[in-house]
Amino acid sequence: MRDILETLDKIRRIADYQLGKGAGDVLFRENIEIVFSRTTGRIRHIYLKGKLLATLRPTDGMLSLSVEGAKCLSRKARLAHLWVKVSAEAAPFIAKGKSVFAKHVIYADAKIRPQQETIVLNKKDKVLAVGKAVLTGQEMKVFKRGLAVRVRKGVSEK
Repeated sequence: MRDILETLDKIRRIADYQLGKGAGDVLFRENIEIVFSRTTGRIRHIYLKGKLLATLRPTDGMLSLSVEGAKCLSRKARLAHLWVKVSAEAAPFIAKGKSVFAKHVIYADAKIRPQQETIVLNKKDKVLAVGKAVLTGQEMKVFKRGLAVRVRKGVSEK
């Protein structure tokens, strides 16, 4: 039992560090399921009620959010960190997994740095996709050309 609580505490701390204070408690509640690698014994995937919330990357020990994990975070308005809002015209394409270009960004958290986990929202704050930032948040708002977020998974993808 102690190992489970230590593991839960560990992933909550990683989420707080990476996604902002309080993110760990929002994402990883007591009833999550943690899957470990068979070969290394390290944490690999975190599920809630059979839905993938996040994957712990073995390369850098950080989390890769799933769309379901992003939805959990987006329900908490106080965690408005690492979000990018896009125009209505680009939203359907991004939901299908297409990347976000700077010209379609209408809001971006100024704290976003390249290679950070990013949640892409539409104008109504609905999650469209998750991915990695290519530009800083300030650059996303100013630039009119270029890739802003490399989308990993959109909500409409199978």
